[in-house]
Amino acid sequence: MRGAPDPQKLYQQVARSIAASIAEGRYVPGDRLPSERGLADSFGVSRPTIRDAMIALEFQGLVEARQGSGVYVMARGKPEDDTTEAEVSALELTEARRLFEGEACALAAAAVSDEQLAALERMVRELAGLAGTEDGERLEHDFHLAVAHATRNAAIVAAVEEIWTLRRQFGDCGAQLRRVRLADPEAFAEDHRRIVASLRDRDPKEARRVIHEHLNRTVEALLSMAERDALERTRQEMADRRDELLRRTAI
Repeated sequence: MRGAPDPQKLYQQVARSIAASIAEGRYVPGDRLPSERGLADSFGVSRPTIRDAMIALEFQGLVEARQGSGVYVMARGKPEDDTTEAEVSALELTEARRLFEGEACALAAAAVSDEQLAALERMVRELAGLAGTEDGERLEHDFHLAVAHATRNAAIVAAVEEIWTLRRQFGDCGAQLRRVRLADPEAFAEDHRRIVASLRDRDPKEARRVIHEHLNRTVEALLSMAERDALERTRQEMADRRDELLRRTAI
């Protein structure tokens, strides 16, 4: 880790190494991982890098962060488990959602039943109160799958479900999208209210437009987040280099 790896992959390398340690039994379910500072020193990386690695591992269900207590091992994985280097990026997944769910939403606006619409309205009310919590992800999945069911097309339901399965499968992808949702839960909830309103109006063009706008904002947020992360990594690297130089000149 102390060479010169791609800084954008550092947290992925850390996550992969810890996942391998869990799979090999060096950490077992119930074990508390070393502190953030301890892991940063061990891997020779910054603490923000360790935090990003923990997010990826937690999304895979390998670890659990407990407030005020630390990070604990929850399950064993295989060294080849894809907790890192996701084959599907958050941007790719969002692009696919825009393609499939945009048309699904348009079709749903023409086919949704009164009972399905009432269920969606209940979901969006619940989502408004939980968008900023971990339960928000489950509700988001349930909401969009319900929209797919409203198309009355089993193939569309299967396609939308597969996209959401990919989101769960690739931890880095899911972790980034979770950060986007938690960054602005009010806007997230409002977007879903607008989707329901377009379905209530039975307006396919508006339904397509609204979900496209929602996913376009997701893309913009992902790009902004990537820029901020890159700047933070650069600042941390410069700080680490400065500290190292000061240590060397003090000899």
